[in-house]
Amino acid sequence: MVLVTGATGTVGGEVVRALPARLPAGMRVRVMSRDPARAAAMFPGVEAVAGDYTHPPSLASALRGVCTAFLVTARLDGEGDGDDDAAFVSAARAAGVRRVVKLSAAAVLDDGADDLITRRQRAGEEVLRGCGLEWTLLRPRAFMSNSLSWAASVRRERTVRALYGSAPNACVDPRDIAEVAVRALTEEGHAGRAYTLTGPQAVTAVEQTRELGRLLGVPLRFEELTAAQARAALAARFPPPLVDALLASAERQRAGAKAHVEDTVPALTGHPARSFHDWARDHIQAFIPDPAPAPDPAPDPAPSPGSSPAGTGARRPPR
Repeated sequence: MVLVTGATGTVGGEVVRALPARLPAGMRVRVMSRDPARAAAMFPGVEAVAGDYTHPPSLASALRGVCTAFLVTARLDGEGDGDDDAAFVSAARAAGVRRVVKLSAAAVLDDGADDLITRRQRAGEEVLRGCGLEWTLLRPRAFMSNSLSWAASVRRERTVRALYGSAPNACVDPRDIAEVAVRALTEEGHAGRAYTLTGPQAVTAVEQTRELGRLLGVPLRFEELTAAQARAALAARFPPPLVDALLASAERQRAGAKAHVEDTVPALTGHPARSFHDWARDHIQAFIPDPAPAPDPAPDPAPSPGSSPAGTGARRPPR
């Protein structure tokens, strides 16, 4: 049994979709979610079970009979560095799990990164290294799919708004992350390895906007957000500790910390890493602009001098 956590999320979902093609004979997939009904609807025919990192009995049940597990932890509060990883690993060890593949982040290698999100990932990695199980760490740069946050403004206004539009990021297609994860889950030779995963080149938000416009066949505008505007937009979605972490991450990107490209994806998958063009082409439906509103109907033609509208004998109101 292979267990996938975070299956309703970006990378976890791609892992579930990619696993069947590479599963050894006799192995099955199980997904763990706090909302198993949603997971079951997303992946018909795949066993979906309830599980919560803060509820040990649910972890024990989800891990029963599992050989390898894909671990995603992403709490949205300001507490508990590494706590979810520790809870999962403890339950996995008790259940006899052999191998855990953890989704981490490339920022753990950035010397200047000391934000909440990076500290949590470093703490989680330390838990894995000392757990006594086989482990593999996946350290992706930003997901190309993060640009879906622009979809609504592109559809309605043909506009992308972002902070630091000229800052490069070697972002990676989640499908490439998933392919590497599936290999680490199903093949030998990945234990004790940490893989940094990037796309084939660093791109900026301005360049991504231009590429989306080319694929859509319409010009798109890029509007640079101020730091205050970006903070306000993030604060509408995330608690303050995560807002601070995301803004600190953006500052590191502006300084060039996220521009380095690795060859790990092609080395492990046997094909070139997907470009942002590849990702955008395959998801362009999300960005197609809304139809323009129909123009107001033309006014009735003015009557001839001395005539009356609609033959009623009424005088036309003054204009």
